[in-house]
Amino acid sequence: MNKKIRRKLSVMAGLFIALSSTAWGQTTSKPISSDLFGLFFEDINYSADGGLYAELVQNRSFEYSPTDHKDWHPFSFWEYVTPGFSYGSINVETNAPIHPNNPHYITLDIEHVNNGGVGIKNKGFNGIAIKAGEKYNLSVFSRLISAEPITILISLQNDKGDIIAYDSLSVSSQKWEKYTKRLIAKQDCNNASLVILGTTEGKIALDVISLFPEKTFKNRSNGLRIDLAQLLADIKPKFIRFPGGCLVHGDGVGNMYRWKKTIGPIEQRAEQKNIWGYHQSMGLGYFEYFQFCEDIGAKPLPVLPAAVSCQNSGGTWRIGGTGQKAIPMDEMQEYIQEVFDLIEWANGPTTSTWGAKRAAAGHPAPFNLQYIGIGNEDKITPDFEERFKLIYEAVKAKHPEITIIGTVGPAFEGDDYNKGWKLANNLKIPIVDEHYYCGPEWFINNQLRYDKYNRNASKVYLGEYASWGNKVYNAIAEAAYMTSLERNGDIVKMASYAPLLAKKDFTQWKTDMIFFDNTKICPTPNYYVQKMFSTNQGDIYYHNVIATNANDSTLASSCVQDSKTGDIILKLVNVGKKENPAKINLSKFKKVLPTAQLILLIGEADAENTFDNPNNIIPILSSYKIKKSFEYIAPPMSLTVIRIKTK
Repeated sequence: MNKKIRRKLSVMAGLFIALSSTAWGQTTSKPISSDLFGLFFEDINYSADGGLYAELVQNRSFEYSPTDHKDWHPFSFWEYVTPGFSYGSINVETNAPIHPNNPHYITLDIEHVNNGGVGIKNKGFNGIAIKAGEKYNLSVFSRLISAEPITILISLQNDKGDIIAYDSLSVSSQKWEKYTKRLIAKQDCNNASLVILGTTEGKIALDVISLFPEKTFKNRSNGLRIDLAQLLADIKPKFIRFPGGCLVHGDGVGNMYRWKKTIGPIEQRAEQKNIWGYHQSMGLGYFEYFQFCEDIGAKPLPVLPAAVSCQNSGGTWRIGGTGQKAIPMDEMQEYIQEVFDLIEWANGPTTSTWGAKRAAAGHPAPFNLQYIGIGNEDKITPDFEERFKLIYEAVKAKHPEITIIGTVGPAFEGDDYNKGWKLANNLKIPIVDEHYYCGPEWFINNQLRYDKYNRNASKVYLGEYASWGNKVYNAIAEAAYMTSLERNGDIVKMASYAPLLAKKDFTQWKTDMIFFDNTKICPTPNYYVQKMFSTNQGDIYYHNVIATNANDSTLASSCVQDSKTGDIILKLVNVGKKENPAKINLSKFKKVLPTAQLILLIGEADAENTFDNPNNIIPILSSYKIKKSFEYIAPPMSLTVIRIKTK
């Protein structure tokens, strides 16, 4: 570590001692947020379609277009196939679709069948991963255009064209009908294709061709990929913020994420382009987000646009932000009603209009929504301020039980940050959302940021932060900063690392928590830091339990207690290259058990996890003997969590 950083750390440590200057043994405590550490999900880096959302078919509804990606069209990722000596034709049409929200479908004109058929093939998201013996649920909407029934052969095939699984169905109605089949794979294949062949001469329409593994997280229909969902569940987050970031307010007013378009049957959801340069099927919609939160015991935190689009709309990303557009003022009451309807959908009785829609989707009980975010790191313009104020005051008046989270721009300082905080103070917003991405040294050097905040002003949700890297040094720097979030848990009510997921070879953001492909997952050291803090949260913070050498201030620490279990949780973070001692005094606590649990994350500063070695850096769990007063030697470049039971 360079001398400049060490000097700053020394000054920082001295200030911290002054801020918490009670004599050794005179431990002080304060209540802190019980919702401190959670998750933020955004559909970036193919996090939803092709990622957490378990759908295996890409462009299942033929709604891809050049607005998603300049080379895409409704037939993208599909291949026209005519095995044997069969022939026919295929077209994309929009006349009489299943639903106006889903306008495109294909017609298959099977003119002649000879030793095969006429049809289409889909390779999913860089191949479909199939496991021997597993069941896969296929569904397709179809209607006859010609008179006689048509037989369709459905198969999963490997690269050689060998059939891995197959079944058939007969289309006999001239109205749209949903057909389902269960396919059982007879061999493993990481690069399979789904093939749909018409084997009877005639003409049919096809749409919403879907393939799901039968085993999804919690066995939910239209569900989530098990390994990724379980990795998130293992963090035990207190909340999940969704569906984004910049995705929320979108690329222009017409691309805003409107929650109502994401609920109901998947064939009725309105797909649209993703601001990150691909497509959203909306299969992972508001119902699925809320259901996942409930499944893992996390509070839902939906974020809605503040009636303005992303300031980076129109391709101006990172060039000053001049693209913000606003919903016209004469449409604002309708938009505010949309926010009211969300609250009713989430919390209302089944006798209410929107509560009945929730019940019809299979969830009669309320989702117990507590938080709503309005806006996402917006440019604080007059258009934004006027619309945010309207939304905020309307929701506050009608739903005082809902905690509204505002926004103070995209950085830890600057014009939007200052204007955002001024607005928050004027309106007395309960919580505001801060975002910042900085180098690891920034996180090491700014651990006193929230010690200096006004305790009587708006509280903070640190909604997006990361140190621009996935090496051990990045993770340990973030861990050091997270001890300051615990110390200031009376001000910082919530915090979530970002981005969460990134698909290999489809990554738009260079620092992420979890990398994955179709078959493998690669949690980063950053993931394990987040997990170690999140699974060891407390709701009481104790000063002066851990004493460190102020002249060698590469050690950050915190002490919290979980009032439900009585557990005392110590966290010690050594960002230096040498061992660092800390003295622990537990005299404040009664009936401390002598054997504690110790979790250690340690590695060389440049070490990281890779797909070839995903377990290179993982926490090490052991038991640890303690006394009322003891010394712990923190290894270099490490995070240690010591969890102590009390009788």
